[in-house]
Amino acid sequence: MTTAPAYRLDAGDKLRVIVFGEMDLGGEYEVDGSGYVRLPLIGQLRAGGLAVNEFENSMKAELEKGYLKNARVSVEVINYRPFYILGQVNKPGEYPYVNGMSVLNAVALAGGYTYRANESNVYIRSRDSEEERLTPANQMTRVQPGDIITVRERFF
Repeated sequence: MTTAPAYRLDAGDKLRVIVFGEMDLGGEYEVDGSGYVRLPLIGQLRAGGLAVNEFENSMKAELEKGYLKNARVSVEVINYRPFYILGQVNKPGEYPYVNGMSVLNAVALAGGYTYRANESNVYIRSRDSEEERLTPANQMTRVQPGDIITVRERFF
C-alpha cells in the first residue's frame, strides 16, 4: 500500500496555530506570497514547501530559542489555497479547494464541460516544492490545492 505524499504548505494557505499554555502566541495566520508566516515573538518563519509537521517542528525550535521551554505547538490547515480550472468548462476560474476533490468534482463546480470539450484531453499543472509538472488526467484524478486544470478543445 502506498501513502500519499505529505501536503506541502504554500502561499494562500490559512493556518490555525495553537501553542499550548500560551494563548497570546496562537491564532489564525496566512502563508504570504513569499511562503512565510508572520508570528508573535518569532517574526517571519518559512512555511512554503514544508509539511505541516515540519512547520510545527520549525516553530517549536524557534520558540525554544529563549522564549519557552518545551514548547508544544499544533498547526492545522483551516483553508487550503484555491485551485484553478481553465479551458472548455462553462465557468472557468478560481475555486475553493475541498479535501478529496477529483477532476470530476472540479468540472462540476465549474458548471460542467462545454459542448466543445474533449473530456479525454485534460491536464493538471501541479507544483511540488519548486518544480512544476504537467500531467494528463482523467475524471477520477485527485486535485490538490493550487493545481491548474486545463480542459482542451476537441476538433471535429
